Amino acid sequence: MDDDQPPQDSKLTRSKEAWARSGKFLTGETSRPESERLPPGQHLTRDWPVLDLGLKPDVSREDWRLRIDGLVSRPATWNFQALLAQPQSAPVSDIHCVTTWSRYDNHWDGVLTRDVVLAVAPRDEARFVVLHSYDGYTTNLSVDDFAHEGALLAHGWEGAPIAAEHGGPVRLVVPHLYFWKSAKWLKRIEFVAADRPGFWEERGYHNRGDPWAEERYG
Repeated sequence: MDDDQPPQDSKLTRSKEAWARSGKFLTGETSRPESERLPPGQHLTRDWPVLDLGLKPDVSREDWRLRIDGLVSRPATWNFQALLAQPQSAPVSDIHCVTTWSRYDNHWDGVLTRDVVLAVAPRDEARFVVLHSYDGYTTNLSVDDFAHEGALLAHGWEGAPIAAEHGGPVRLVVPHLYFWKSAKWLKRIEFVAADRPGFWEERGYHNRGDPWAEERYG
């Protein structure tokens, strides 16, 4: 699907827009990640629930390509072998979904976003990134959030390749923000000067999405 073709609205997207309007799940509490591991309004799960927009692109490792462009000095297009040729890391992190589930101690394999930044050398005017997915989904991050400690382009989870239902062959993982910011089926990383809200941000979700500040909605 082209980057300019967002997924069509569905019963799911209309429901979540209604959640944003009504403030569903909001507790009004705040906490600090250094003192409280579970953000406000969240509950723990041992499973990894599957949430998407109803489109599950079938992209093999052989066919997968990632374009990294925009305001960068060294634009790149990586296939899977090129991704594996980058410095590899294996961080462990918790994940928190805006639909209130959290899962502790996820073991990832992939390339830290800090190493992506080093590889492409963003220009001084680059302040944000827009993530594009193979299903047409987009989301936005500041460069600082994109390159946050522990954030990575993940191709492995718990010692195995990330399943397609969870965004494989490669997805973004930004563990310090709600998980809608961690784009599945990653296709393009675009560095830009001005912020550009993505799919859910345009539909009432918070522009940043800090779980400890309970930034569920805008």
